[in-house]
Amino acid sequence: MLSTNLNRKLKQAAGSLTFVAALLTASVTANAQDLGWPEKEELKFGFIKLTDMAPLAVAYEKGYFEDEGLYVTLEAQANWKVLLDRVIDGQLDGAHMLAGQPLGATIGFGTQSHIITAFSMDLNGNGITVSNDVWAEMKKHIPHENGQPVHPIKADYLKPVVDSYKNAGKPFKMGMVFPVSTHNYELRYWLAAGGIHPGYYAPHKGDTSGQIDAQALLSVTPPPQMPATMEAGTIYGYCVGEPWNQQAVFKGIGVPVITDYEIWKNNPEKVFGVSKRWAEENPNTHIRVVKAMIRAAMWLDANNNANRPEAVKILAKSSYVGADEDVIANSMTGTFEYEKGDKRDVPDFNVFFRHNATYPYYSDAIWYLTQMRRWGQIAEPKSDDWFMQTAKNVYRPDIYTQAAKALIAEGLADPKDFPDFDSETGFKPPQTEFIDDVTFDGTKPNAYLEQFSIGLKGDTVL
Repeated sequence: MLSTNLNRKLKQAAGSLTFVAALLTASVTANAQDLGWPEKEELKFGFIKLTDMAPLAVAYEKGYFEDEGLYVTLEAQANWKVLLDRVIDGQLDGAHMLAGQPLGATIGFGTQSHIITAFSMDLNGNGITVSNDVWAEMKKHIPHENGQPVHPIKADYLKPVVDSYKNAGKPFKMGMVFPVSTHNYELRYWLAAGGIHPGYYAPHKGDTSGQIDAQALLSVTPPPQMPATMEAGTIYGYCVGEPWNQQAVFKGIGVPVITDYEIWKNNPEKVFGVSKRWAEENPNTHIRVVKAMIRAAMWLDANNNANRPEAVKILAKSSYVGADEDVIANSMTGTFEYEKGDKRDVPDFNVFFRHNATYPYYSDAIWYLTQMRRWGQIAEPKSDDWFMQTAKNVYRPDIYTQAAKALIAEGLADPKDFPDFDSETGFKPPQTEFIDDVTFDGTKPNAYLEQFSIGLKGDTVL
């Protein structure tokens, strides 16, 4: 039998727990009344094993999804195509996606399905790596200071190597992760800026190889397989997200020569994508998902990246990225290692919340669409109005704004950390910090394309 004193303490504890539960219920109920209850509580989201899936992992591990009344399962996918197909057919409620995937699917390149995004997952985070043999040849052409290569390293220094392969009758092969990936467009941009033609697509002719007129042949390789594929000699370099560039350094099989931060400073990388139908059927759920992911992004960048070591431990789990902590930390904590021992400070290599990283800008969407046009994935000329309307069909800052305002109202976020929603147009000011010094103005996509000597533009059709 319980003592009287113990019995009294248990009753007091039970009363306290009931009171706390009542407060929590009242809070959740008030929150639900403001936004509306989630239409769907049990959700499954897909991702690829890359460090930029971090907002999903953190939202799960820190309980931000549960705070929104959502019970989420995160599931690694075999490749980007499988991931997209599973979002389209409803096996996944949403997913970590390449920024070009919702756009490519919506306009019907490869797969036809209306996908939208209301959340940009990160800025930067990619690199271009070459094999040791290619690096040894490139180094002969690269300026050095104090015994180290001068950065950024342009593709101008790769061109003599590519030319030597061509003269020997040997194709120069490189890997990227998917035809509508950031990596494909960044690699093409870098190569073309150095006078190396990366090839055209001609879907209207049934040619989706992307290798028409190419001086460097680009092909798809899943991210985790990049280092082994290069080590086997199947490709001589690649563009991929972390940790697969740093993995090449740790294994001693290659050298990352440039980050995407140096190709286009603070470029948008991944997005969170859902089908338009899912978004229409689950509007409250969608806003709550975005709320949780904004909180995760805030946590990842808080206090000058103070939480990154903890984030590295989370991402190293086999259920997420599954790479060694040291490999992930090499870029996730503000540094990037190029040639072995040449570790440099790149504090913004991975950005999750700073610089309005989570806001889905129309101008970001339009840049990707210009690259699709430049390389023939969009075969026919398109008007500036078409670029604008397509961006608005896919990128949904209106949904993002509802989520952000709810967090501000709940005291979980500060208005100064977001764009001014009353005046925001969805267009960044003209951007000048590209490796070739070409200025991008998202309001003038066709004028932008006219600036390039390599690539389709105007009325050109293959």
